[in-house]
Amino acid sequence: MKEDIQETRLPSGLTILTDRMPGVRSATLGFFFRKGARDEPGELHGISHFIEHTVFKGTAKRSALDIAIEQDRLGGNLDAFTTHEETGFAIKVIDDQLPRAFDLIADMLVHPRFDDTDLKAEQKVIIEEMKMIEDSPEEYLGEIFSEAFFPDHPLGASIAGTPKTVRSFESETTRKYHNEVFNAANLVIAAAGNVDHQQIVELATSVWSTDFSRPSPESPLKRGLQAPVTAAPILIKQNSNLEQAHLIIATPFPSATDPGRYAADVLANIIGGGTSSRLWQKVREERGLAYSVGASSISYQDCGMFSIFAATSPDQVEEVVDLSIAEMRAVVNDGVTGDELELAKQQAVASILLSLEDSASRAAALAQGEMTHGRQIPVEETLRRLDAVTTDDIHSLAREFFRTEKIAFAALGDLSDLKIDRGRLAI
Repeated sequence: MKEDIQETRLPSGLTILTDRMPGVRSATLGFFFRKGARDEPGELHGISHFIEHTVFKGTAKRSALDIAIEQDRLGGNLDAFTTHEETGFAIKVIDDQLPRAFDLIADMLVHPRFDDTDLKAEQKVIIEEMKMIEDSPEEYLGEIFSEAFFPDHPLGASIAGTPKTVRSFESETTRKYHNEVFNAANLVIAAAGNVDHQQIVELATSVWSTDFSRPSPESPLKRGLQAPVTAAPILIKQNSNLEQAHLIIATPFPSATDPGRYAADVLANIIGGGTSSRLWQKVREERGLAYSVGASSISYQDCGMFSIFAATSPDQVEEVVDLSIAEMRAVVNDGVTGDELELAKQQAVASILLSLEDSASRAAALAQGEMTHGRQIPVEETLRRLDAVTTDDIHSLAREFFRTEKIAFAALGDLSDLKIDRGRLAI
């Protein structure tokens, strides 16, 4: 473990992690709960995201306006988010404001008011958020694609829930789920920057020492991940009002805990991770078919997904698909070159090392290490594992996952004439 990273684990289950950065005046403070949208019972779909919103509506001693004013006075941006596997709250402030920032967020998380009038107002806000996503082609395609790629599984469901479930979140239901899930047993507090570990521990124990206890083992809300069985849909959604068509090509990929994750990230970067990547050069630079095109690797605790994304004119979708599949096929047949591998490694190393200069990135890394791996992975270990990736590793990974029967496709736009079948997606 790095010398400047310290950890304290309390009997309640609360974990406190700090990463001291000498010479900076900033401090990032994050509260990360090990629960997200995939942990919710079906009838409460979207409640984690709902709670993430409604803790800002006031506490026993602060109104919503008080919270907003105090946040602005601190000078930091209080960021809250919900994913399928976690719910987080983080703020970056000047170091001497950290105790005030801690008091503000802890009060929101421990003593939310959950007044029915406020909850009804926020239900409307979230339903408007859902409509906004439907009006954003790229986001909307991502949602309908996930539902088809992870059929009958929480990973395929929208994090925000549905209008029906959201309207059911009245005070009693919301408070009960909050008490069961948003407690010390599921909480990781991570701070980075000019921070003092003992100060964070004292602040945390002053709030959580008696407020919560670890849930009993028989609690139905205790995490028990059910790994998804992915599908390979071919999904074409018609919308004649769009000027561009948006498309996704995807396959399963290694999980966040799989040793192959390093090779997976490198492979995604080679195919579509930057301006020198194969897709950027072939699709955008050589043929001018798209302004936006790329590839990425998404990792969950027990699965992953490789995806190619692009936006292009409807009459060019088939050509973009053919070029994308051709690049995947080329890696399966011929692998990647040593020069491509070295460039992708250099990109990854630069990204990692540059992130070390930012307290927000380092606080997030602390939390991810704890929640995903149960330990902190030293930067030196990550760099060593990246450096150990070989062209043979990349080739083996592509042959394992880039297979015709595993290829999924989705597109949204004015696509009444689009012809995409399994043969066109053949690797």
